[in-house]
Amino acid sequence: MKIQSAIKISKQGDGLKTEPLPRLFVRMVIPAVISQLVTVAYNMVDRIYVGHIPIMGDIALTGLGVCMPVTIILSAFAQLAGFGGAPRVSLFGGAHDRESAERTLGSCALFAAGIGVMLTALALACSEKILLLFGASVNTLPYAKSYFTIYAAGTIFVELATGLAFFITAQGRSGTAMITVLLGAGINILLDPLFIFTLGLGVKGAAIATVLSQAVSCVWVLGFLFGRRGMVRLRFRYLRLDSEMLLPALALGLSPFVQILTESLTSVFFNRLLLRYGGDQAVGAMTIFATVMQFSTLPLAGIANGALPIISYNCGAGQPDRVRACCKLVLKTGLTYSVLLWLTIQIFPALFPGIFADRMELVAYSSSMIRTFFAMLWVMGAQVCCQLMFVALGNAKVSLFLALVRKIFLLIPLILLLPQILPDAVRAVYLAEPVADTLACIATVALFWRQFRQMAA
Repeated sequence: MKIQSAIKISKQGDGLKTEPLPRLFVRMVIPAVISQLVTVAYNMVDRIYVGHIPIMGDIALTGLGVCMPVTIILSAFAQLAGFGGAPRVSLFGGAHDRESAERTLGSCALFAAGIGVMLTALALACSEKILLLFGASVNTLPYAKSYFTIYAAGTIFVELATGLAFFITAQGRSGTAMITVLLGAGINILLDPLFIFTLGLGVKGAAIATVLSQAVSCVWVLGFLFGRRGMVRLRFRYLRLDSEMLLPALALGLSPFVQILTESLTSVFFNRLLLRYGGDQAVGAMTIFATVMQFSTLPLAGIANGALPIISYNCGAGQPDRVRACCKLVLKTGLTYSVLLWLTIQIFPALFPGIFADRMELVAYSSSMIRTFFAMLWVMGAQVCCQLMFVALGNAKVSLFLALVRKIFLLIPLILLLPQILPDAVRAVYLAEPVADTLACIATVALFWRQFRQMAA
């Protein structure tokens, strides 16, 4: 039986080892990037529609902005199981060890489900305290709470749909993983105007639409993994917390988990400091900037995620030249994307604020600050891709260290320090982002270059 499993994995994984790399890279990365772009749209749709609710749109948008860090934390736990387990599945696939791959998948799936239930209970029990901690004001709390309590009820769908989709990509089925995201986003886009405007549910309607779309994505992912189309399947006999398989996966997933968790933590500092120095309008602008930042980092993560099975599989198969060539492609593609987005923001600063808000005061204010916040966006292509490639190479400790450096050791101290030494306190808070990005990029590229040279030796 093990011999037959190895043969099946060998046949399905041969493309990752033998298909011409440029063609394979395009085939794997394009669906992954589209998936991430659609995920951005998924996140943007609620904010766009809510921002255009008559009369209350700007304050309701700010309320959703307060919810963002909390929803990011919920999704971080999906990354812990999924992003950490998927490279392990690819590595086992490269070694033709199907049993270990499926044990890893089963353990991560059960972990994600259990975490989803626990997070739901915690979020619903402490919703108001959490939102106040994350920067809600008296004006924005009602809108934030209306959205968050409904969103939190569907946390298990987020954990399973987001976390387990990585295991579809890990099998070389990047297109199928893309369908998962397209399905959820399409339903969300269709349901949002129905619930928000037609049924008059406002912010609550946005949350209901999001939960329903995530539930459909969850059913789709589970249907694929329990089905017979993949080389690695979700089997009931492996749905157990197998420490031998689970702990190494969680260790590998700790880096993206911490990165996303610290993203949420920095949002707390941004929101609280901006509320102090600039009021609800400054927090509203930060909601727009945070969404645009997702438009930057998620496609970059898509580039790395799409290439991750190629890198991990060929590491397991003992193909260092192919690994190095793929790493070069990832870095070149990521830099190209980040430079183009940076140029778009610098040349057309009112483009993104105009998408999210009707009130001209908020659009004008956001447009005046957006160039500052994204001044060094072009370096993100190198920073994000290099950090995530450490995960693909199985070097979780370095990736975790780099995640901590950018957010905890650089960005948060700068958010607190710069308003104390610069005359424009609000702009100083926004300026913390590009300064931290520059320093983090230098550290990340230097460490990755060292690892790259070791592979070349």
